Amino acid sequence: MREGVRAVGNGIALILAVVAVLALAGAVAAVTFMVRLSRSMTRVSPGAAATGAESARAVIDHEVVRGEVGEPVIAGGPARPAPGGASTAPGIMDQAASLSEVAIVDAAKAEAAAIVEKAEEAAERAAKARHELDDEVRAVTAEVKQLRGDLERREARIAEREQRLDEEARRMDKLTGEIDQRRRQLEERRAELDELDARGRSELERIAGLTAAQAKTELVTTIEYQAKREAAVIVREIEGEARKQGQQRARKIVTLAIQRVASEQTSESVVSVLHLPADDMKGRIIGREGRNIRAFETVTGVNLIIDDTPEAVLLSCFDPVRREVGRLTLERLVLDGRIHPQRIEEAYEQSRVTIEELCVRAGEDALIDLGITDMHSELTQLLGQLRYRTSYGQNVLKHLVESAHIAAMMASELGLDPALMKRGTVLHDIGKALTHEVQGSHALIGAEIARRYGENEDVVHAIEAHHNEVEVKTVEAVLTQAADAISGGRPGARRESLEAYVRRLERLEEIAQARPGVEKVYAMQAGREIRVMVKPGAVDDIGAQVIARDVARQVQDELTYPGQIRVTVIRESRATEFAR
Repeated sequence: MREGVRAVGNGIALILAVVAVLALAGAVAAVTFMVRLSRSMTRVSPGAAATGAESARAVIDHEVVRGEVGEPVIAGGPARPAPGGASTAPGIMDQAASLSEVAIVDAAKAEAAAIVEKAEEAAERAAKARHELDDEVRAVTAEVKQLRGDLERREARIAEREQRLDEEARRMDKLTGEIDQRRRQLEERRAELDELDARGRSELERIAGLTAAQAKTELVTTIEYQAKREAAVIVREIEGEARKQGQQRARKIVTLAIQRVASEQTSESVVSVLHLPADDMKGRIIGREGRNIRAFETVTGVNLIIDDTPEAVLLSCFDPVRREVGRLTLERLVLDGRIHPQRIEEAYEQSRVTIEELCVRAGEDALIDLGITDMHSELTQLLGQLRYRTSYGQNVLKHLVESAHIAAMMASELGLDPALMKRGTVLHDIGKALTHEVQGSHALIGAEIARRYGENEDVVHAIEAHHNEVEVKTVEAVLTQAADAISGGRPGARRESLEAYVRRLERLEEIAQARPGVEKVYAMQAGREIRVMVKPGAVDDIGAQVIARDVARQVQDELTYPGQIRVTVIRESRATEFAR
């Protein structure tokens, strides 16, 4: 590469030298040509001489004008004027010819000098370029030397690495051979151990009289049995402890709720009594040929019972709100004294509006007492209608308010939301306001009403499950049941004939006890549930279902009861052992 660069530089220098020589030769040729041209002009024709003479004369005139100030010089000396003021013509012609030849030679020399100067400049540039090219050649040569040194060092490293890799490959081959030999030895040892294991297993099976699979099965069965027994003991202990703590906690919560609640010990009757100022008012109420009493019963839908009871009239109606409207209507008529069909209609309309207002106000007062402010207006009105509804002599609205307070207290003890418990408990009997208009259980009716007016699903579930008509799934529903039972079962809350109550419970137990295989019968929840314990050896699972269905059917046919009665048949097998 270095030699190629040097050859290129020599070629460029040679070309520049040739150009300079050619330029110098051209300059010499030009000078020679001009000299020959000047010599040939001296031998021209007379016409041409005349023309030259005129040119020379012009030059001389110019020089003479210049000599007016100083002495003119022609051809290197002062001019000698001719006698009489003029010069001879041949002398002037010779001077003009000499002057023209000198000017041409000077111009040729000047041009030759310029050409020589350019040739020298070109030679200098060529020399400078050659020096630069030499410098570049030396730089390239140094770089090539450096690259060659790097390449040689890299080749040395690669050779050293290849040598190391060869050594590693030889060592790996040696290790592979050793590993293969060890593997063969291990396989031989494994075969020997398998043979010894098979011999030992055969000897053990011969001594024990059992195969390996049989021994494994027996061992697994034994371990499983022991684990089940231990697990059963642990589970029983945990269940017993949880049951004990749960009962104590439940008793504490219920006791605190009952102690903290303060409610009225009153009961109401299902028949309204209106006291009259005098007995002669009965005749006015009956009217001529009974037209007033007929008009009253037709307008109000309430039956009037007028008997020998002094100064009293009984009002009977299935709908408590309608009965209260009728009582208020009759009270207005008695106070007014004017009793006739038209006045009865007017008093009924006034009383109906008054009772509706009282229902709404009663519902609002109950909600204010509980701290509930966002209840739907329709639910508030239905809640107020329960003011005139009784259950076994207990006012339903007061029962709901009392149950809500109890449920909120128990919820606070358990860390639940008291507001949600109040809402669910105060609405759990809302269906009783429509049971005379809609067929079905008041729990399911109330749940449908609450769902229709946008109540929470937890509230709806607490309403529909408070009599176990729907499977209980939340703690709120359980607390609603407990609050309902506490409010209805406290002393003085409900009035019922003790003899009729006891007779109904006894009849329930007799019906269940009459079935074959029944061991014990318990009537629970004020007669709303019967739990029948059967003998497991005498009654199987299918027989238990048959007993439950037969008892429920007989109770439904023979007894009269509010709501529904749940029949539960329990068949339990127990195994008892004592460790001595």
